[in-house]
Amino acid sequence: MSDDRPTSNKIRYNATDGVLLAALAVITFLPIVFNRRVEGWGTLVLKNLGAGTAYLAAISLSRRSGDRVRRFFLRLAGALFLFSYINLAMAELQLIIYGRWLDESVLRWEHALFGVQPTLWLERFISMPLTEWMFFSYAVYFVIYPGLGVLIFFRRGERAAEDYLLTLGLSNVLCDLGFLLYPVAGPMASIGGQYSVPLDGHVWAWVGEYIRSHWQFVGGTIPSPHCANATVMWMMAFRYHRPTFWALAPVILSLYISTVYCRYHYLTDSVLGVAAALVAWAVAPADTFPAASVVHTR
Repeated sequence: MSDDRPTSNKIRYNATDGVLLAALAVITFLPIVFNRRVEGWGTLVLKNLGAGTAYLAAISLSRRSGDRVRRFFLRLAGALFLFSYINLAMAELQLIIYGRWLDESVLRWEHALFGVQPTLWLERFISMPLTEWMFFSYAVYFVIYPGLGVLIFFRRGERAAEDYLLTLGLSNVLCDLGFLLYPVAGPMASIGGQYSVPLDGHVWAWVGEYIRSHWQFVGGTIPSPHCANATVMWMMAFRYHRPTFWALAPVILSLYISTVYCRYHYLTDSVLGVAAALVAWAVAPADTFPAASVVHTR
């Protein structure tokens, strides 16, 4: 009988698991080492251990399932949970190296390059219809994120879906690393008082502002996870379902602009987000996707 069949005495771990669990281990180790710089570091460590346990449980349930659809959805849920958890956990760790935000250097660099601050310069183009479209492009990302994984799974199978998750995992980890190495608070926190034109809209503007105030934190900007992950999604659509690639083109291209237009990111953040995606894409090519290793359990 093939070893690929789920059994009751083995759990398979692969490259995606390795990337995510290694990242979780790092963000658990850092608050212990820099405990004087991380408020509530003990609680963060306990939360990390809980998140890791939940992820391992999801892996166990997924690998033991004999139904491929159930196995995939458990896999997808576990991976997306840990992507999100690690990203949010970074909020507590961003300043452990520098102890301050580095927005001023980004502002100086962009002004030297463009002669203006791009997020402020875009105010001249603000209109209610454009604002609605930009917020839609930004917010629909959260639907595309799992939705494309589901499409790839049903069109191309588990191996292709795992390729999608691995590349997204690498993209997320690169962004999380950037938050540590170059902490930037973001436009609204740094130069929010300089904006003179409100981003008025309707439903999607409300959704976008709700995301900003309830799902996001100060910082987490360089590289832009939105631009990084959206680029991975777009490239994966090109690889596995070309019609979806073309359908997503106006949304993804608008999403890049929306990160600056809607004042979530500096232009530098967005460009580096695309660069992070290209690095993740290069590191995890589909034709050399690593085989799973087997870890036996009782």
